[in-house]
Amino acid sequence: MNRSVFRNLSYGVYVISTLDGPRHTGCVANSAMQITSSPASIAISINHDNYTNSCIEKSGRFAVSILSESTDPGIIGTFGFQSGKDADKFTDVSYQVKEELAVLNDCCGYIVCKVTGKLETSTHTIFLGEAIDGDTVGNGPAMTYAYYHNVVKGKSPKNAPTYIPEEEVASSRRSEKWVCGVCRYEYDGDIPFEELPDTYVCPVCRQPKSRFVKE
Repeated sequence: MNRSVFRNLSYGVYVISTLDGPRHTGCVANSAMQITSSPASIAISINHDNYTNSCIEKSGRFAVSILSESTDPGIIGTFGFQSGKDADKFTDVSYQVKEELAVLNDCCGYIVCKVTGKLETSTHTIFLGEAIDGDTVGNGPAMTYAYYHNVVKGKSPKNAPTYIPEEEVASSRRSEKWVCGVCRYEYDGDIPFEELPDTYVCPVCRQPKSRFVKE
């Protein structure tokens, strides 16, 4: 089966935030959807291996920051390619607090929910939440999963429900390429990679030029 077909389904790109005791934490997700209108309810899918999963379980709350096409791609690197268990992801990120949860300023809207139920799968927990607050923040349009892959040239973290191993992705790209060793972003600029300044960083995860490898 060609699993790339799943990228044609409608997905967004979101930062799911919650509380780790008194501390804010969160992760990137691409599976979030409204499931009822009254009361307004949201479903999100979070991998069992994500630290955010256990934090939502304990706190009983989560917030969804809806990323836009103009959102700094570094936010995806911050929240998608490191663990909240080891890093304070909100240290260098602009945010506001709504209903005690952090929501990003660099997004086009947010929804805050209290957990009302959950469904376990073999790899992910689907949390159901009733919306208790929400608003538009910045300019859209909202970033879609397809836009993230085709325009931002980003990769999915391995814990994402739509993750596809690199060897399964059919590619017609040039045989020689420079790839970020952390998030798998592939440089495709007009300037040869070797000629980029040493100050160049990965636009997705903010790793330095030295972390790129030739493949």
